[in-house]
Amino acid sequence: MITLTEENYIKVIYHLGKQGAINVSTNAIAKEMNTKASSVTDMVKKLSEKGYAAYKKYQGVNLTDEGNQIATNIIRKHRLWEVFLVEKFNFSWDEVHEVAEQLEHIKSDKLIDQLDAFLEFPTHDPHGDPIPDKSGNIKKMDKILLSKVPIGEDCICVGVKDSSSDFLKYLDKNNIALGTKFQVSNREPFDNSIKIKTNTQELIISNIIANNLFVKLC
Repeated sequence: MITLTEENYIKVIYHLGKQGAINVSTNAIAKEMNTKASSVTDMVKKLSEKGYAAYKKYQGVNLTDEGNQIATNIIRKHRLWEVFLVEKFNFSWDEVHEVAEQLEHIKSDKLIDQLDAFLEFPTHDPHGDPIPDKSGNIKKMDKILLSKVPIGEDCICVGVKDSSSDFLKYLDKNNIALGTKFQVSNREPFDNSIKIKTNTQELIISNIIANNLFVKLC
């Protein structure tokens, strides 16, 4: 039986691995989980013994096929619960992450399958992230960061790179949400801030904001 702590480690290794590392370092995991590197080493050894990960001293760790399946299953549950909380319980998109963190550890496959069907099989969560299917397959979307959009191009917001509460509240305050259409009308060479036009407003946003918004060109 896999424990909640083991699931959290597997999810962190999965996400860090998706950032491009062939082998994820124990120091990177320790930083992400706010714990000691020695504690991480003990855990990845345990995960390796159970067949969920492959660990080599001084070389880091990566997930096995079984570990990857566990990770995508956790992510599937997390994102389905986020959809449920927003659509059925009227949570805002900046409120759902911590609750979904708790709900993602529910073990019942039947419950999650029924939840998926009840929600009419959503493909993306409230932050624009794709929801894995039962087999762990994830559909990729053609998207780029807003900071990369050429001047004069029209685009539509399809996701966020930063899903922190503070960032999402900033977007709400400025009426930016998934599906918002805008045009990049200018870019400031000094600090790479950009001016965007929507149907209702003109807004200057910082390069930090632009580097955390995913868009699709229209």
